[in-house]
Order: sequence, then structure tokens, then C-alpha cells
Amino acid sequence: MSWNPAIEPQCPEAGSVDSIETLIVPRARDIGGFEVRRALPSARRQMVGPFIFFDQMGPAEFLTNQGIDVRPHPHIGLATVTYLYEGEFQHRDSLGTNQMIYPGQVNWMIAGNGVTHSERTSEATRKGESRLFGIQTWVALPENAEEIDADFEHHGEDSLPFLKGEGKEVRLIIGNAWGERAPTKTFTDMFYADVVMEPSATIPMPDDHEDRGVYITGGSIEVAGDTFEAGQMMVFRPGDDITVKAGPAGARLMMLGGETLNGPRYIWWNFVASSREKIEAAKQAWAKGDWEHGRFQLPPDDRAEFIPLPD
Repeated sequence: MSWNPAIEPQCPEAGSVDSIETLIVPRARDIGGFEVRRALPSARRQMVGPFIFFDQMGPAEFLTNQGIDVRPHPHIGLATVTYLYEGEFQHRDSLGTNQMIYPGQVNWMIAGNGVTHSERTSEATRKGESRLFGIQTWVALPENAEEIDADFEHHGEDSLPFLKGEGKEVRLIIGNAWGERAPTKTFTDMFYADVVMEPSATIPMPDDHEDRGVYITGGSIEVAGDTFEAGQMMVFRPGDDITVKAGPAGARLMMLGGETLNGPRYIWWNFVASSREKIEAAKQAWAKGDWEHGRFQLPPDDRAEFIPLPD
């Protein structure tokens, strides 16, 4: 989820093959009955393009009256990207947004100088059994956008570019690739796509982006003769021509990447910034808890609780 339970996250990393710069094999973590696999940041690879945080949520099954309840929490210096394969949840934020998200849609929240949001299974869905499976990422903002006002966009399934043919379906969630551009507002050159492939289908990685990676959410793929299974992320060498081939059961992938930022980013809890000073200022503002006049406010219709600053 967009809430980060680890203050300074680390993730184990496995070896590499010739065509791959980095192979990341995240561990599954249980955050209270809900499994998360975190691929970014990893021990030796902080970002892929501007993507600094990458979580696979689930798949999870909930009984009647159960679901997710991520209490209001803050962000700075990033944009959160939520994309679901199964299920739904309700996003509410300090801008006054109250937005449901369903499979094939995208929620894009630009934190900028500061925003607070919560994510919960809706009351309607809790009336029966439900499932949840999706990907949530953070995109680090360039320095000239770190202090902008927060914003939120929701784009439905029909508004995202969709490419189909030769045994594959591609939905472009953010940025530009394969001659298409998604409607989501971006601050640097980037791409993010949901790719579903039939057995033995092939797809080239976009060749007009500096940094490129693939995360496998289902099935398996071949790259340059090597096979990789679900739950792995590959980061490719800049400039190499890369073609991905689906395995015998097909594959589902998230392809991502883009322009690298002008320097590393600091990440602490839910905050991302180009300097430690900006992180410290955000920590103090959240700890102060001045929801009426301070830097952070709580969502207007979700103010009964919040996640406190970690010790």
C-alpha cells in the first residue's frame, strides 16, 4: 500500500545475467493479514527511472466484514500510482477527493509539498467476500516539482491507451511508449504499462527511454534465453535492444521506466525528497498534528484516526 510500514525500506537482491543490469527478487511481507512484495527500493537499486517504490499488493482474499484499512498518512515529494487487477478500494485525501478505484483504472496522487490520504475497502464490498490484487508505486518528483501544491487525477479504463494484437494486450497507464501517450500528467519523461501476453507472444521494450524495467505479476518470461518467474523485477542495461517473450503459460507484466533524476532521493517512511532537510521539516509538521492550520490536513470525511509518526 502507499503507506510504508518500514521507515527506511531495504529489499534483498539476486544476481544478474548478461542482458540484465539488475535482477530483484523481493520477499513477501505480511502487514497485518495482507501480503506485500516490495521490489523498489532494493539494496543496490533505488530507482528505475523516477520510480522509487514498487509494491505488489496481494493477491488477498477477505471474508465478509473484512478488508484493508490504511489510516490517513502523509506524503511529500512524490506521486503515488495505484493500479488494480482485482477488487477495489476507496481513496480519500486532504484535497477533499473521495474516489473509488476498480481494475484497469488509475489513481494518480501528486503529493508535492504535502498531502494526506487513506485507503479503505468500501462498506459495500465488506458486505460479502472480496479479493484484492494490484500494484502501487511511487514516482519521485524532480526538484522543480517537489514544492508544488498537491493534486489528484483519476482516469478510467476507457481513457487509457490500449494496444491489442499478436497475442498481447497493453494498457499504457502513465507516460509515453509504442507511439501512444497516456492522459496522466507527468513531470519527467517516463512510461508505465500493464502487459498481458499469450504463450510465446513477444513484445519489445520501448527503446526511447533511458531506464527500463519489467516486473512479472503472473506466468513467466524469457529474455535473451533466460527464464524468469512471477515475483521478479528485471532492470535492463541502457540502450540495449530488449524483447520479452512469454512462457508456456503466458505472462502478465508491468513495464516501467523513464528519465533518471538529477540525483539520488532520500526516503524516510512516507516521505521522499532531494534533501534531508525537507524530510526533517515534513516529520516535524506531521508530529505537530495541527490539522487546521498546519502543513498537513486530514481528509475531510476520514478524520477520526491517523497513522502517527514512527519513533
